[in-house]
Amino acid sequence: MRKIILASNNQGKIKEFNLMLKGAYEVVSMGDMSVKEVPETGLTFVENALIKARNASEQSGLPALADDSGLNVAALNGEPGIYSARYSGGNDEQNIDKLLKNMDSVKDRSAYFYCAIVFVEHANDPTPVIAIGKWHGEILEQRRGENGFGYDAIFYLPTLEKSSAELEASVKNTISHRAVAMQDLLAKL
Repeated sequence: MRKIILASNNQGKIKEFNLMLKGAYEVVSMGDMSVKEVPETGLTFVENALIKARNASEQSGLPALADDSGLNVAALNGEPGIYSARYSGGNDEQNIDKLLKNMDSVKDRSAYFYCAIVFVEHANDPTPVIAIGKWHGEILEQRRGENGFGYDAIFYLPTLEKSSAELEASVKNTISHRAVAMQDLLAKL
């Protein structure tokens, strides 16, 4: 089995990627390889994923996989977008609090998660493989569910009548933005 590095220290993402890639690749995290994070200075999800993948590959000497993802809310002109993880300057709970405050009395609650995944064979790979996934839903007025991470507790899926945080990992990992992008990436690889 081929070893690759996942350019993340987010334990939720690491768990999801390991479940989705089980059997195809042996995934190691940045922490496993003592890889230092690099600032996400890109203006798009794809740019940020590419920055992270190249950094992880350069420091580890392994092929690298990186994603950049976030929540895009129509009524907030796409916020929090590429700043989803650092929207409030705090943790996941504070990010949710800020989003709910900004959505107070907003009628249009449509939103989608977006994920860009990049795979590079080496740090200077001139042909990175890029895959994209979207997951449409709505923003709830209050948290529901205990599973997942990030904005999962307020991301509602009308067709399933559940929040993302109410889904079992086995279900989420087949329909989420990250799962759609990963399926696209695996097909391209």
